[in-house]
Amino acid sequence: MTQGSESVRFGKRTADTVLQRFEQWARDTPGAHALIAGPESLTYGQLDERAGRLAHRLLASGLPPGGLVAIGTARQAELVVALLAALKAGGTYVVVDAETPLTGQRQLTAAEPFVLLTHLAHRAALDNGSGLKVIRLGAEDGGIAGQRGDQPAEHPEAQAPALPPAPAPGRNAALLFTGAAEPRAVPVSHGLLLAAHDSWAEVARLTPADRHLIAAGTDVTAFAAGWTGALCSGGALVLPRRSPWKPEDIREAVESEHVTVLHTDPATALDLLRGEEGPGTAYRSLRLLAVSGDRLYLDDQAALQILLRPGARVLNVYGLAESAGIGAWFELPQLPRPLDDPEELSLLGTPFPGCRAEVRDGQIRLTPPGAGDAIPTGDLGLLREDGLLEFGGRLGDRITLPGPRSVDPYPIESAIRSHEGIGSVIVNAVDSARGPRRLVAYVAPPAGNSSSRVAPLPDIEELRDHLSGKVPREETPRTVIRLRALPRNRAGREDRAALPLPILPAATARGSGRSPSGKYGAATTGDGLPASCAGGCGGVGLGFVALILTNLFWPGSTDLTGVPQPWAFLFFVLYLFECAAFGVGVVFLFGGRARMRSRGRGRRITAAAHLAVSYLLLAWWPQDNLYRLAAKQDWPRQAALVYTFNIPLMIAGAIVAAYLVAKPADPFDFDEDDG
Repeated sequence: MTQGSESVRFGKRTADTVLQRFEQWARDTPGAHALIAGPESLTYGQLDERAGRLAHRLLASGLPPGGLVAIGTARQAELVVALLAALKAGGTYVVVDAETPLTGQRQLTAAEPFVLLTHLAHRAALDNGSGLKVIRLGAEDGGIAGQRGDQPAEHPEAQAPALPPAPAPGRNAALLFTGAAEPRAVPVSHGLLLAAHDSWAEVARLTPADRHLIAAGTDVTAFAAGWTGALCSGGALVLPRRSPWKPEDIREAVESEHVTVLHTDPATALDLLRGEEGPGTAYRSLRLLAVSGDRLYLDDQAALQILLRPGARVLNVYGLAESAGIGAWFELPQLPRPLDDPEELSLLGTPFPGCRAEVRDGQIRLTPPGAGDAIPTGDLGLLREDGLLEFGGRLGDRITLPGPRSVDPYPIESAIRSHEGIGSVIVNAVDSARGPRRLVAYVAPPAGNSSSRVAPLPDIEELRDHLSGKVPREETPRTVIRLRALPRNRAGREDRAALPLPILPAATARGSGRSPSGKYGAATTGDGLPASCAGGCGGVGLGFVALILTNLFWPGSTDLTGVPQPWAFLFFVLYLFECAAFGVGVVFLFGGRARMRSRGRGRRITAAAHLAVSYLLLAWWPQDNLYRLAAKQDWPRQAALVYTFNIPLMIAGAIVAAYLVAKPADPFDFDEDDG
């Protein structure tokens, strides 16, 4: 099954590049805003001039034709100057993460650039001592730093040759990093970068009046290739002044700078827009919200659409680094009719102009603008009867369980997400040293909503009831871990590798909708009550009952007639403590094991210690009463009491000691029926 989308624009391919498009706008509208970043704001004319000066410095450093220029800086205005300079000098640019030096170093290793453009503040963190040539951005003397230290170039423009002519469309313009855990750089040609811009401009209906804000990290494709949407259409790119975007900064910038096109990930979009006073009240200047980086469910897309003013558009954008960030797009008007279960569907829609999409053996394959080979995306999909492409999960997320059998978590996650109060979910496998792999569900409330405004997150039994009939029993998660939000990477994608380990490995009975500590981040258990309340309120109540029942079971055992004071009072207090210990022991017997399992001591030793502690608390009440009623010369009864109570109490103490010094077991060694 194949989808295709053609455009008149793609029937007349030209030989120009994104650089030439930008330079044309710089000539036609030199005074128009190009970059808006507070004091570092630049017009098209200023941006073109600064990029030209830096291009001469690159050529003076010996940059060969097509040489790779790495750019690593948190100052996004300088970063845009640098990537334009790389193109002007006839090179290829790659943006690395300067905010996370370890990631940036791995990216530099994967890309192997000729030179690194960075600021002094980032140089030490990114330069791993490999001898990479470094040009310091913002150095007024044009200094070039390499293995031998700074090498000043007094007049770089005079020393460098003239800027090279426009490159051929097939030559590389950029290296873009994929969203894989390990950095993998893919080349993007000048022709593809321009075609992707033209395709995006047609779908987004870009105009010179637009002001664009891209919230993704600068090394993410959405920015590293998406900057062309603003600077190749005559619009302005709104940038943070120093550090990467934060939600509160985005809110302020959208309102103060009258942003019209906002490009962000699903979680950030929901966080930014939810909480508004009512429909149509969020960000009156926005006419287009483009959401990419991760799955956007249909109900969330509809919620975003309602929050924006009438006429504004919400696009779910699906693309790859190999296709310069485009592939397919969806907005609600593409639906021929309302759909059931929107909380379980993520629609990718139709291909961008010039692109083609096909589903082969269940996997989505994209053909970028300008034809070429279809690119396997690693994502599963379905071409629906209404002609729309539907997301079906990722091959890389597939879980292998004992059997062996493979499980795709996406259908399970979608079914879980239909539970009221769950906004996002990841189903992951947990390895156990003493047993087979188990499925664990990590759930979080909807983004942008406080927990007080939504239903409580479910415990494991409630989740099993919800999934009954929707998911095969063997694919139902064995544990629920509740989080405030799922971890995400710089592209906004849910980060399975960053999921926390289970705190309480036991998957047990119904809870209260939160972890035993009252905080998110713990697996649900069957405690129901916090230890303080269970041991205090419950223990005192049961102790009072035991005190009443004492004379029923052992008449006369607490008779203190004839015992002088203060000894009578002290014995009475002893009786109270014995009854209270019995009450606490009953509570601990039914509610203590799950908490003991959180210490990771292993199932057998934990079960033995749980019973031992319970016995240590429970035994005093019957033991003392029976001893007081036993005659001193009644040797059979005395022996029975010793072997029923004293020796088991010693054994119980030894078991507790062994439990306390035992080596913690595998924290994921849990059983479905524990608790």
